Amino acid sequence: MPKLIKLYIVNVAIGFALAGLFVGMLLWFNIANLWHLVSTSDKGLLAVVVLWISNGVIFAGVQFGIAVMRMKDDDDDEPRGGNRAPSLVHLAEPVLVRVKAKKPQQQSRRY
Repeated sequence: MPKLIKLYIVNVAIGFALAGLFVGMLLWFNIANLWHLVSTSDKGLLAVVVLWISNGVIFAGVQFGIAVMRMKDDDDDEPRGGNRAPSLVHLAEPVLVRVKAKKPQQQSRRY
């Protein structure tokens, strides 16, 4: 199995485990009276599963994003020389431009 696929599967499993822990804590601490709502409803198990899966998708994406961003590539440690040629871009310098002022036009009188 390729390393990237293995990395993805492991981090998705970690994310869903964390989501399960999160949903369990929501129910245990009875946040927003959630335990009562789930335990007294006939659709309570479905609500818990939907809550776990939706949080699992978010937690898994964040976990995989963190894992990818923490990957280190050792090839980037060496300094790479850039183009040492002189720049062909000339800096703009201000130039004085004379402009003749227009004579103000007379306004027509309307009665």
